[in-house]
Amino acid sequence: MAVTLSPAAAERVRSFLASRGHGVGLRLGVKRTGCSGYAYVVNYAEDVGPGDTVFEDHGVKVVVDSDSMALVDGTEVDFIKQGLNEAFKFKNPKARSECGCGESFSL
Repeated sequence: MAVTLSPAAAERVRSFLASRGHGVGLRLGVKRTGCSGYAYVVNYAEDVGPGDTVFEDHGVKVVVDSDSMALVDGTEVDFIKQGLNEAFKFKNPKARSECGCGESFSL
C-alpha cells in the first residue's frame, strides 16, 4: 500500500505548508460525485486521526482516511503548471476511466 508524490507535488506541498505556518502534510481522499463516479479531495492535513494511514515521500507526509485508502492505493500525486493554470494531477492505477478534467474517475 502506498500513495506517492512527484518531486513537483512534494515541493508544492512543502512551500504551502511553510507559508501557512501549520499543518502536517497533504490529506488525500475521495468522495462519490463527479462525472465519473468518484472525485479526489485534496486538503492540507492539520493532524492525523486514528483511522488514517500516513505515507511519507520526498520528505512530505500524505494522510489518507480509511474509507478512501482502497480507492487511492497506488496513486501518484503530481503537480502540473501549464501557463497560468496549475493543479494536482493523479495517476491512479485503479481508475478505469477519468473525466476530461481529470478530477473524477471510475473503478
